[in-house]
Amino acid sequence: MEVRYSKSARLALRRSHKWKLIKDKIDAFAAQPDLSHPNVTRLKGMDEYRMRVQDWRVIFMIEDDVLVIRDIGPRGSIYDG
Repeated sequence: MEVRYSKSARLALRRSHKWKLIKDKIDAFAAQPDLSHPNVTRLKGMDEYRMRVQDWRVIFMIEDDVLVIRDIGPRGSIYDG
């Protein structure tokens, strides 16, 4: 599965001190997508999902066999705005 990052997700990934771990988790999920995984949850009222990577969250959606990473951020602030 192809992975595409939004501009804000790319910036957040570069700024994160856990960028390697987050990228590895995203790549592993793209290689074998499993929406029933305990660290993946559908966001209420949205077509998006969140992936938990320690204290960071990855907000994504799947469109036509493409994993679109919308945002990446710390647990406390990712859902704001």
